[in-house]
Amino acid sequence: MPEPLYRPWGTVTPEFWAAPGPGTAPPRPGPTPDMLRAGLVKVAEIARTGHLPDAAALATRIDRDATAEYGELHLHTIQVREVRGYLAALAGDHPSGLSWYLHAAQLRVTIQGPGHPDVEAATRRAYSLWRAMPAEPDRQRLGAALLTVATDIHGPDSPLVHHIRGRLYDFAVPVASSAASAMGHLHNP
Repeated sequence: MPEPLYRPWGTVTPEFWAAPGPGTAPPRPGPTPDMLRAGLVKVAEIARTGHLPDAAALATRIDRDATAEYGELHLHTIQVREVRGYLAALAGDHPSGLSWYLHAAQLRVTIQGPGHPDVEAATRRAYSLWRAMPAEPDRQRLGAALLTVATDIHGPDSPLVHHIRGRLYDFAVPVASSAASAMGHLHNP
């Protein structure tokens, strides 16, 4: 058995700096993936009972913890932010929900790349939320933001971008059949 290595008194090692100081507790460990999953299940349970502000507050805390532990560019953090977007949409704050969804799609493309199916799914979630928005003054502006992000992620010639561009045009220009029926009502008293 080899003899233990004794360093001269006062030699500081990396282990010394990693140890908590006297009288202090070691730092609390960050959330594990299982803890994050359990937290998001709790958010869903709270939201299901109709307490959306409480669910959003818990999701905000989980987001803060996930970001501190894993950083912004991590799938765990992105999933929490998608939940925050969903909660905002459920609460009727569609602009905020869409903003969260677009943010998550941009983070996903940074990590997973533009061809990844999860990136396309994230963009489609953002599009679906925008499409379901009630007519409001910001709808065109938000649609333009959606188109910009989708174009940045998927390219100007992607089928998804063409579809979004077409829907934006449809919302901006009245449908011909509606205009024709309105004209018919003017001519037929």
